[in-house]
Amino acid sequence: MSNNLIRKGEIQVIWNVSYSKILRVTQEVWHEGLKEHKVISAPEKSILNTKVQMQVAKWNERWTSVNEKQKSTALKMASLEEAQHRTEQAKKDIESIENILLFTLDVNDMVNWDTLKNKNTFKEKQPSKPSAPAKIICPAKPDKDSPEFTPLLSFISTKVFKSIGKKRIEECDKKYSEALSEWEKKKNEVDSQNEKLAKEFEDKVKSWEISLQEWENSKSEFLENKRLYNESIDNFKHNYLNNDPQAILEYCEIVLNNSQLPDCFIKNFELDYIPDSKIFIVDYKLPVLEDLPTLKEVKFIQSRNELKESYYTTSFTEKLYDITVYSFILRVLHELFEADIINAIEAVSLNGWVNYINKATGKPEDACIVSIQVKKDTFNEIDLKNVDPKICFKSLKGIGSSKLYGITPIQPILQINKNDRRFIQSYDVAHELDSSTNLATLDWEDFEHLIRELFEKEFSSNGGEVKVTQASRDGGVDAVAFDPDPIRGGKIVIQAKRYTNVVGLSAIRDLYGTVVNEGATKGILVTTADYGHDAYEFAKSKPLTLLNGGNLLHLLEKHGHKARIDLKEAKLINKENAK
Repeated sequence: MSNNLIRKGEIQVIWNVSYSKILRVTQEVWHEGLKEHKVISAPEKSILNTKVQMQVAKWNERWTSVNEKQKSTALKMASLEEAQHRTEQAKKDIESIENILLFTLDVNDMVNWDTLKNKNTFKEKQPSKPSAPAKIICPAKPDKDSPEFTPLLSFISTKVFKSIGKKRIEECDKKYSEALSEWEKKKNEVDSQNEKLAKEFEDKVKSWEISLQEWENSKSEFLENKRLYNESIDNFKHNYLNNDPQAILEYCEIVLNNSQLPDCFIKNFELDYIPDSKIFIVDYKLPVLEDLPTLKEVKFIQSRNELKESYYTTSFTEKLYDITVYSFILRVLHELFEADIINAIEAVSLNGWVNYINKATGKPEDACIVSIQVKKDTFNEIDLKNVDPKICFKSLKGIGSSKLYGITPIQPILQINKNDRRFIQSYDVAHELDSSTNLATLDWEDFEHLIRELFEKEFSSNGGEVKVTQASRDGGVDAVAFDPDPIRGGKIVIQAKRYTNVVGLSAIRDLYGTVVNEGATKGILVTTADYGHDAYEFAKSKPLTLLNGGNLLHLLEKHGHKARIDLKEAKLINKENAK
């Protein structure tokens, strides 16, 4: 408030020479905000107070006006800054699209195996051993022979007036007895306090020992999971270098996922590999015209106190769309060929798809608008820094309509076999279980097949089907259920986590991401452990179902099987295996 900026001095009284009459009274006042100072005088205090109040009111009025001007200026500056920021961002958005091909030429697209490995350290702090409490020291026992308890006896008090001596002795004895009694009382209190402290310390040590054991188990499990994961990366690398088709697919998937793209591009693609011909097939979902940014500039109009946006013309955006698609196709080809360090790929067949609203039917449809197949040797002869993307695409015998933004469907040169190559032969596990089986110690592969078996029984009543996928390092999909129910059915991805610790929020986020990437209607995560509160909260508004160990045992019993889950036992076994 403005009044907080007002400072007043003490009222000064001016007397006549004889101090018999007050000539005037004065007071200094300051306004800290306006940096103004004034001495006000009057013939008497009541008039002085009125004049001071009037001056303060004038200053406050001026200060309000100054504040409003400052706020108006600040708002204008903020609007100007916002306009400048949004204009600069719009420029960057367009530049990132225009340079979509050139950007990748300065990037090494080969997979760095070392960065794939888990290098995390176990960050949970080791519980500190409690310190033994300081023992309370009891005061020294009173000394009977100390001067305090020794009577002063003279010849007279012992020989002449014996009663005096006797009285002095009795007084000292009484004093000693009282001091001894007080000491014993204090000693009992100290002993009791020390026993209490010792008991509390003993309880703290026991609690610490339990916490330490849990910490060691958690660390052992972390290190074992890290070892297994890094071992899988080594196996992945070995398989890739030995031309394993599945490893080649996963390798190329990592390459494309590592690509840094403008916001209007979503990494949505399907891959296939034909080992006999060494042809790599990519179906990539492209943005549509409406996905491209159209904002060109933002200006602040002071006269109207508003931000005015201007946009690129439709003609500019249409041309930008076409050149962007051609550039992106060349970019994907470059990334795959450059990353192919084992020469597993002789040619790439790349199809660009869009999901759009068919104006004739009003329904969404998928259409292939560009398709190209090019050999590695031919492509590597091209200097991508100096090409015209459209002319280069056409010279490589790529096909597409003359105006890509118009979405004219074409027939792909070579299409992906839509049968999911991840599916493998399944086997039954449940019949081998009994009440002594600890699911938390079950072989991880057996555990995944058990989950597949249980859900197959769940979905089989209405014609559903469940398939197990190959082992993967991405933790994405362990099984896929196909539910034919027209209302609640569809593709359902299932993850199995044979954990001994609480499943974290990151695993639930990953599941949701997998549901989106797979185009599934639902995701189910099954674990032998449990989930944290944040995991359940995240899953509430998502098409996700979280089943803990208790739910899993109930599902087993529902289908006539029994088992148990003992997480402590599993942790001990994991710890032993880690040694």
